[in-house]
Amino acid sequence: MAMQPPPSGDDAREADALLPRSDSAGRRRSSPVQSASPRPPGSAGPRRQSSFRHDVGHAACETYLVTRLTFTLLQYLGLGYRWMRQLLALAIYAILLMPGFLQVGYYYFFSSQVRRSIVYGEQPRNRLDLYIPKDNRRPCPVVAFVTGGAWIIGYKAWGALLGRRLAERGILVACIDYRIYLMGQSAGAHISACALMEQAVKESSGQPISWSVTQINAYFGLSGGYNIHNLVDHFHQRGLNRSIFLSIMEGEESLSRYSPEIVVKESSARTIALLPRIFLMHGTDDYSIPSSSSRTFVDVLQQAGAQATLLLYEGKTHTDIFIQDPLRGGRDPLVEDVFSVIYADDATCRNAASAPTPRRLVFEWQLQLARWISPF
Repeated sequence: MAMQPPPSGDDAREADALLPRSDSAGRRRSSPVQSASPRPPGSAGPRRQSSFRHDVGHAACETYLVTRLTFTLLQYLGLGYRWMRQLLALAIYAILLMPGFLQVGYYYFFSSQVRRSIVYGEQPRNRLDLYIPKDNRRPCPVVAFVTGGAWIIGYKAWGALLGRRLAERGILVACIDYRIYLMGQSAGAHISACALMEQAVKESSGQPISWSVTQINAYFGLSGGYNIHNLVDHFHQRGLNRSIFLSIMEGEESLSRYSPEIVVKESSARTIALLPRIFLMHGTDDYSIPSSSSRTFVDVLQQAGAQATLLLYEGKTHTDIFIQDPLRGGRDPLVEDVFSVIYADDATCRNAASAPTPRRLVFEWQLQLARWISPF
């Protein structure tokens, strides 16, 4: 996987319009989003109705895409007893957390702080969503987030909850600009780590590149797997058939290439020196991808001379740190850790980005029951 260049044409202008800009003398100009003049009362109605119809239509298209991706996953996995049971558990899990999902969905589709489906490449699914802080009067750090999805159904909207929480703390999520932080979760953590290592190898060997690893200020890997050789049997026991997984990874001969841990071992000191700070985060009760995966990768990185830190969350599962904890409200440990890293050297921005404590979106009994029945 290689990162795409920044958006061009109309999309670049749309992305550029989201942040404050400076004139030729260096003076800051207001964002057009904030400075638009109020319309006369009589002219606002049709525009609002048109915007609402557009949002509803977009929501329908997104729902169709998610449904199609779900059936694609089922087509890969087959409909045996084990997967029927897993699908039932997933359905109950989603129903239990639905009050929170509906609130996050409303925010995703109707909040003025979300810019959806901005084109960044030529492929049909080269789209990204922007989660914009309310206070965008000054340059802000940016997190480029790659979501999970079993390497099959990764979808940008899966990151809506995390995007909302980080945007509340003054961090712009997804758009590649200014100071960039790369983050991935589950399969997305693996994919983004692969992209990072591939780019570092190319850059250190003098190959042509479209972006530089030095543009990434830090990498956050959430619940990821980094040595695919060690995960083939584990996923097979968990229900992801070995032949299907090997097909996803383009055959057994490609496993080393798609294992960042092995790539690090085989890389030169020049390649390792290009890597940004790396933070791997994992719940100790994660059964989808064991926390030992992150622990081993950190050891390999440190032995190679990279700056790598392991953050373990005691008793947390694969979905706790990404779904249940943010839905619970209060101070989310993972978000707080990301926040402390991004603003570690900038006390002024850290204080300015302080936000009210997020409210609870789902009752505790629903979270606990969902956690118990979760197929992940």
